[in-house]
Formats: sequence, structure tokens, C-alpha cells
Amino acid sequence: MPPASVTFLGGVREIGGNKVLVEDGPDRILFDFGPAFSAELEQFYVNFLQPRSTSPVKDLLEFDLLPRVPGLYSRAALAESDLPYEAPRVHAVFLSHAHVDHAGYLHLIDPEIPVYLGRGTRTLLDAMAVSTHRNFGEHDFRTFEDRRPIRVGNLEVVPFPVDHSIPFAYGYLVRTSAGTLVYTGDFRHHGPRAADTHAFLSAAAEARPIGLITEGTRAGPDPRRNLSEAGVRAGVDRLLVDLDRPAFACTYPRDVDRLRTLYAAARAADRTLVVPYRAAHLLAALAPELGDDVPVPGRTEGIAVYGRRKKVYYKWEQPFLEEAVPAAEIREHGRRYLLAIDLGHFPELIDLRPPSGSPFVHSMSEPFSEDDVDDRVLHRWLDHFGLAFHQMHASGHASGPELLEIVRSVAPRTVFPIHTEHPEFFRSGDRPVTLPERGRTVALEAPTSRRR
Repeated sequence: MPPASVTFLGGVREIGGNKVLVEDGPDRILFDFGPAFSAELEQFYVNFLQPRSTSPVKDLLEFDLLPRVPGLYSRAALAESDLPYEAPRVHAVFLSHAHVDHAGYLHLIDPEIPVYLGRGTRTLLDAMAVSTHRNFGEHDFRTFEDRRPIRVGNLEVVPFPVDHSIPFAYGYLVRTSAGTLVYTGDFRHHGPRAADTHAFLSAAAEARPIGLITEGTRAGPDPRRNLSEAGVRAGVDRLLVDLDRPAFACTYPRDVDRLRTLYAAARAADRTLVVPYRAAHLLAALAPELGDDVPVPGRTEGIAVYGRRKKVYYKWEQPFLEEAVPAAEIREHGRRYLLAIDLGHFPELIDLRPPSGSPFVHSMSEPFSEDDVDDRVLHRWLDHFGLAFHQMHASGHASGPELLEIVRSVAPRTVFPIHTEHPEFFRSGDRPVTLPERGRTVALEAPTSRRR
């Protein structure tokens, strides 16, 4: 029987794009399947220039932007491709979280292959599919319980919740015939769910892993000033003290922690947080999963939806229309509001006409996002309206020094750095490092002895 092995089909020397194949004898499972935030992808597909919906795999394979894995893709996705359709040869997909760079290519996968994910992650995918029209495909979705093992042939997978800039993120312990492999997904431990990350890393260390597959987004140069979530709250609080004009904040609509932070700051300053329709829809969808501390427009005092004028409103937007706050109200009574706008909604500033010097808090989680715009364009808009720029950033990822400390404490036999442009950074730590190569299979060998 072939030995247990791991193959890195994506996420190699790039941010995102994780595609990790673990095999043990006849059993094969895949962790994550999304596009990368990489120059390689953007050499061919950017903005509205995207693969054709009628032949997506063919168009991505043309530039080696997808792995050639037999028995993975659906018959429809392979249309006109030179990769022939085969019945599934991958037995399960495990999703770490709902960010697009980990889940965005799910729609290409054969619907007969089970997709395992957290219950909250499934809710997130459904909400995103409605409000962004993103297609994740039809699948045999199987939701799991935290820390409860899942058996796939010779492999056993144990999901652990971790802290990240999107809720319901997971890391995994993967028990193979050679020993335990740890896959972190994306994680941090300076956010509201830090205890989850600590519990996962503790379990990882106890497993005495043969390999640690870790993300390294912030490995290497890290020029941005990074705060904790509490640090973002303190900074916004300072801006709102005795402010007599509207305040603006820009964050990802799926960063629920940041929305809760902005809501708490707004309430402390006797303001109403105003959010876009998309954020309102997401909060309403996630409230049953996250509990009563999630503010929902129309249900919770102190949060409202911005009444963006449109020719046609989608069905999912309509529940928020009646109580939406129009631009004229914010323009006249700006002191009452903290407006969280998407970058794509900047044209609303033309109607809002904020007073010069009004604060604008740029509080995106990362410099990598499908929601972001060119930094030069951002500042042209701010300069035009005289808005005062304030950077308040709390990363969704552990810092470089934190990553090295985590590697030291988990003490794997070897480290596999992915989701990073600087994998060599990990060689500055005290554990052996195996630099992944795209498409290369690495055998997982059981150690004869272990010293910690």
C-alpha cells in the first residue's frame, strides 16, 4: 500500500489558493480549493476579465492556474477541456473557512464528492451566494461538530475552531497511518476567539505531529501597523469623542468581529452604526449561529441600513428598505451616525457631502481581498472630499514572531509553510522546514523516535 503523503496543489509561494491533498493508501482528501491573490492569476484574469462560465476548467488550465487532478472536477466544469471526466477519485473535501481564496473554486468540484464544513461556515456560504451572486456549486455538504473526529477510510480528521477575521474558521488534525498532520487553515490569536486558537494549538502539540502545514501570510516583511481588535475599538473611541460631524469606516462586510467593534464604539458615542445592505443581510443570517450579541438592523437598537438608491432592489435587500437611512438624513444629522461603507459605495459620498475633516477609518483586515480597490484611487476620493484618513488594522493572521513561537511550541517533525510569499522565513525558527513545491508529493514517514 502506498505510504501516507501530502501534495501541495496550491498556496505555494502565494497568498491564498490553498489546495492540499492528503493521501493514505487508497484514500484521498483535499483541504480547501480556492484562487490565490497572486500576480500569476492576475496576469491573465482580473476585474471583469474572467474564465468563461461555459468552460471554466479549460480556461484556467490553459495558464496552469488549476491542478490537473483526475477525478476531482465535475463533468460540466470540464466542458471542452483536454482533461477527461472521471468518476471521483478524491473522497472528501474539508473547508477551513468561507474566504474566497479557500472556497472560491468549490463550484468546479464534482458534486458527488462530499464537502465537510462547519455549520456556521455553511450558513456563511449560503448568505454570500445570495448577496454576492457567487456560485459555490451544488454539493453533498456535510456539517460537522467541533472536535468530533470524521473518518474517511484510513484517515481521521478532527476539526478545531480557530480565531480568524471571518467567523467559523477551522484548523484540522489529520491522523494518518504515519502519524498526525496538522493543517492550520488561516488563524490568529489576538481576536475575540483567541481561546479557540490556543486550544487548537495545544491539541496540535499534544498530538506530537509529523508535520505542521501552516499559513504564513505575515511571514517576512510586515510593514503595516497591526492592532488587536480591542486596539481598533480604542482607536475608534478616541476619534468619536466630542465629534460634531459624521464618521466613516471601511471594513469587509464579512468581518463580523469588526462590525461588532464598530457597533460598540458607535453606541458608546451615542451614535447609530449604518451598514450596507450586504452586511445587514449577513448579520441577519448569522445571528442564529452567533447569538444575541450580533446586532441586526431592524431588530437591534443602534444599527441601521444605509438607503442606497438603486433602480432595482434584490429580494434579499427588500426586508431592510422600509427603515433604511437616506443620504439626506446623514447629511443633515451627521453627528448621530457612524457610517460603515463598502469601498464600492464611494460614489455615495457625492450625495452625503461630508464636512471637510470628517474622519475615515480604514479598517480592512488584510491588504489582500477581492473587495479592495487600488490604494491610489482610495486616496483620490478621500482627498476630493477632504476626509481625514486613519489606518486601524487588526490582522486576521498571526505575525511572523508569533508564527515562529507557534512552531516552537507545537514542535512538529517538519514545517510546511503555505499561504505565504516568504516560506524561507520559517527557517529562522528551531524546527526543520520542508519548502513545498507545487504539485510535488511528499511522503509522510512515521518517526522512529521523537525528542521535544
